[in-house]
Amino acid sequence: MPKSAFFQNTIAMVYDFDGTLSPQPMQEYTVLPKLGIKPRDFWMQVERESAETVSEKMLVYMRLLLEEAHARKINIGRRDFQAMGKDIPYFPGVEGWFNRINAHVKKRGAGQINIQHYIVSAGMKEILEGISIRRHFQQIYASEYHFNFQGIATFPKLLITDTTKTQYLFRVNKGKETLEESINEHMPENQRPIPFQNIIYIGDGMTDVPSMALTKKSGGHTIAVYPTRNREDRDTCVKLLSAKRVDFIAPADYRAGSKLAGRVSLLLDAIMAQIAYRREMAACHAEHRLEF
Repeated sequence: MPKSAFFQNTIAMVYDFDGTLSPQPMQEYTVLPKLGIKPRDFWMQVERESAETVSEKMLVYMRLLLEEAHARKINIGRRDFQAMGKDIPYFPGVEGWFNRINAHVKKRGAGQINIQHYIVSAGMKEILEGISIRRHFQQIYASEYHFNFQGIATFPKLLITDTTKTQYLFRVNKGKETLEESINEHMPENQRPIPFQNIIYIGDGMTDVPSMALTKKSGGHTIAVYPTRNREDRDTCVKLLSAKRVDFIAPADYRAGSKLAGRVSLLLDAIMAQIAYRREMAACHAEHRLEF
């Protein structure tokens, strides 16, 4: 195996969105105000109906949004959703975060290590496609609507829940990033473009536990974030830390010099050291005509 054949030199940072990059659920900044609906009332209705009908909450909220729009005679197309997404606010420092992280990896990795960013969210892809930071992401995975011949959203066509998020971690891991590609066939660990030990998952709470558990169990790294002044969310993150679901917790402050920035930089440095180690192992094997 020649030295140049070593290819597992990409780091993936995978983010939840609501509560992780942005303080509130994306619907509360976008479609609910457009429909004139109070978020508290809407989410209570979702909880009530999902309990009464034993339904998946994500399907209930996606359907209810369409029913409320229909009742108000408001048609919402793909471009409408995208336009709503452009003004979603973020936690401090998010908008400059990706360039800073990329520059850190480029510098510390001596240009030999790549980094890619992904969103895996139970929210709405149509909204996320319009966010101001869209250009920084390799892929965005989120729930989607079907749009009819008039371009109007009519029913949910793709649903991502807390548990089905894990599928997309395997897509990143195996390099099977489009939904047309199957991830079910066996792929040896040394053939996977982004091994789990090169993945950092960042979430904000209990809804991220399946993704955190898979990432940690597979050798990857996880971080939980919380709003600086929210004691309840901080306590949730402390529970995740105590249960060893995450490597670190930190306030959701993405600015340079923050505790989160320091801990992510530490993880990145550790991953880059491991990549350099495996690269040199591969070179050593190649020198002696051995498979790695």
